Amino acid sequence: MPEPITIVMVGAGGGSVLLELARRQFRIFKELLDVVGGVTALIVFTPVMALCALMIKIADPDGPVMYRQVRVGLNGRLFTIYKLRTMYVDAEKHGKAQRAGEDDPRVIPCCRWMRKGHLDELPQLVNILRGEMSLVGPRPERPELFEDLSREMPDFEKRLAVKPGLTGLAQIKNGYDTDIDSVRRKLQYDLEYIENMSLLQEIKLLFATVSKFRDQGAR
Repeated sequence: MPEPITIVMVGAGGGSVLLELARRQFRIFKELLDVVGGVTALIVFTPVMALCALMIKIADPDGPVMYRQVRVGLNGRLFTIYKLRTMYVDAEKHGKAQRAGEDDPRVIPCCRWMRKGHLDELPQLVNILRGEMSLVGPRPERPELFEDLSREMPDFEKRLAVKPGLTGLAQIKNGYDTDIDSVRRKLQYDLEYIENMSLLQEIKLLFATVSKFRDQGAR
């Protein structure tokens, strides 16, 4: 039987208060998960990142190991994302942003396995610990691509209501973007995630991410 105070609160419109308390508790949990999970993952994967960095430096010694790129984050704020560099220097020397294609010649051959396993994304654990990203959330887009996609799909800006993530529902369900239709599907998954954010969903998505370490659809 419900507690008397619960009956009074709900009866007096307190349902919205309880809902806000639940959302606040979830936000606290999510931030705690990001910190604890981010630190743990960084400790576990540092040797892997070191090996990848060594391979990159040997394969293409003239360029940096780390790749920095501006992305659109929470509420439209720009931030610098970190990745292991898996493409040759000046891969986009013509200045136009473009997505990687299958057997993309810009990719360093010995680094293809890093992209298949999404190991090149591991430095974004630093972004998570800096509060710019979350373990789970929509993938952040580059400003120029974000503008194009927002014009094509007005709801695309709704993805900015939460922090971008290292993994997420769209990443698990939709995989890599190959055309505008796959971007539309990704948007629907992102909006579904935002609408149904919960502790259970976060945990499920983190466990489902393990399968992405052997992602044959990655570019």
